[in-house]
Amino acid sequence: MKRQKTDSAAGEKQQPAVVAEASSSEAAALHARGKEHAEKLLSFINYAWTPFHAVEEASKRLVAAGFTPISEREPWSVKPGGRYFFTRNMSTIVAFAVGAKFQPGNGFYMVGAHTDSPCLKLKPVSASSRAGYNMVNVETYGGGLWYTWYDRDLGLAGRVLLREGPSAAASGAAGLKHRLVKIDRPLLRIPMLAIHLQRDIHTAGFKPNLQSNFAPMLATQVKTQLLAPAHGAAGAPAASKHQPLLLEMLASELGVSPEAIVDFELHVCDVQPGVLGGAHGEFVFAGRLDNLAMSYVALQSLIDSTPDAASLAEETGVRAIALFDHEEVGSESAQGAGGPVMRDTITRVAAALSEGQEGAVERTLRASFLVSADMAHALHPNYADKHDPEHQPRMHGGLVLKHNHNQRYATNAVSATLFREVARRHGIPTQEFSVRNDMPCGSTIGPILSSNLGCRTVDCGIAQLSMHSIREQCGADDVALAYDHFLHFFKEFSALDASLDFSALDASLDVDSLPPPNIAGTIADTPCSHQH
Repeated sequence: MKRQKTDSAAGEKQQPAVVAEASSSEAAALHARGKEHAEKLLSFINYAWTPFHAVEEASKRLVAAGFTPISEREPWSVKPGGRYFFTRNMSTIVAFAVGAKFQPGNGFYMVGAHTDSPCLKLKPVSASSRAGYNMVNVETYGGGLWYTWYDRDLGLAGRVLLREGPSAAASGAAGLKHRLVKIDRPLLRIPMLAIHLQRDIHTAGFKPNLQSNFAPMLATQVKTQLLAPAHGAAGAPAASKHQPLLLEMLASELGVSPEAIVDFELHVCDVQPGVLGGAHGEFVFAGRLDNLAMSYVALQSLIDSTPDAASLAEETGVRAIALFDHEEVGSESAQGAGGPVMRDTITRVAAALSEGQEGAVERTLRASFLVSADMAHALHPNYADKHDPEHQPRMHGGLVLKHNHNQRYATNAVSATLFREVARRHGIPTQEFSVRNDMPCGSTIGPILSSNLGCRTVDCGIAQLSMHSIREQCGADDVALAYDHFLHFFKEFSALDASLDFSALDASLDVDSLPPPNIAGTIADTPCSHQH
């Protein structure tokens, strides 16, 4: 659908295509579908407080859909028509479905997203006491809008390592296991300093020291001491590093003794659930939209595009998703997009299906296409000047294609055209984004994976407001539109790619038709002015 233009201010030039052009019946149908998909997204987000929980939930859904779990530590028996998934560190997950007509050298058609979001994580020694309070020592993770974490009701979630069984202490690592935990009630709080004690906050700005002014409060010491006889965690091995009260709460949630707790990775999380909001219920208000919204859409569209083996009967490629950890801190980890996860996957699958053919892995990489899916910046009604006048993504306008010639995004004209073509064939709107020249540009896993794999890549995402706040906002319609776009991408891209003339640009060069080289005026016949 074409973009609408007006003669009003720069902040009003680009209109949401669906809302602007759809009939009332079409708009009503999209609104209903948007709310339906947004409710399903909220069910996912409200459970997935951490990457561990996101991967656990994704694994459950894949198993329920008939995908086979496999292990990176074991040989893979991958066959055409099969559907598989594996996890790494329980915070990254890769799922793929092999087309029944896959041939060596055919491509992977992938959607990549990430499971992590800016948050607070407990430090290795989290016990802290200040001014009569038991505090929790935390580290900031990623680039959060940290002032939004003040005066929020906070809980804890993450992974706990346990030593279980009567002989576990003697058996060492053999008795170790990990369990996920979630304390979803108001447990912690970071109180704001009253305005009476910082009169200049509106002129000087709020500038907290994240070491000194940002520790969550757990309990008063006096209450803890009075109730100490009721707490049996003081003698637990982990009590030398963490508040015994905290250990007891974790043990209670897990149904174990505090002595069984060996270590943990815990996130501080907002306990307020995500909801639909706005006068028409058209907005999603939730934490971690960046980037669980794109992770959810990628997961659900892959599952729904491959409900059974029959759905892969005509597929010639491999449909895949990869939901990575550690994007918010640069992706450079064993389970991040900068690590070997995706190349390992493609190499193993292509090698297993190629029967030793020369260059099968490399040909598969060159034939592959990646959709890097990460949330985008919607035009802000109170800060419209923060966007380029001609690139102002709106809610309800479909996926935003991100462009940056300095390679902060991996989109180019070919990848954008291919991805838009999927949408065009089904009347799905898309938008474009390019950052202002006087502002720095963020980045995604797109350039990282594109350079590591050497495959064509497009960067895109749902438009949102309040990115990296503890509570973010996006449009419900866009969840449905993104789902539709990804669903058709998985179902149709292999055939689309094969049908277009530029699907193999580098291989279609006709050398015999090239004109002779024009070397006039080049260094070959231009005298050198340098004094030797």
